[in-house]
Amino acid sequence: MVTVSLAQAKAHLSELLDKVESGEEVVITRHGKPVAHIRAVVQPKMPLPLEKLAAFRAGRSPWRKDSATLVREMRDDERY
Repeated sequence: MVTVSLAQAKAHLSELLDKVESGEEVVITRHGKPVAHIRAVVQPKMPLPLEKLAAFRAGRSPWRKDSATLVREMRDDERY
């Protein structure tokens, strides 16, 4: 985390934003006391399109065996 004074932040804002983009956090102080904390924006996650997922699954043929059996068979087929 980088700590800078308000005057330094005003003079070097572009450089500070480059640091924030690369994942670093910046604290801006005024008279030695922290007044702002800058960090990168977290992009919101896109909602899962349930209708498309349901359509995809409907178009797939069902498996002949349950997952646990398939994993067991794959594990047992391997020779360690």
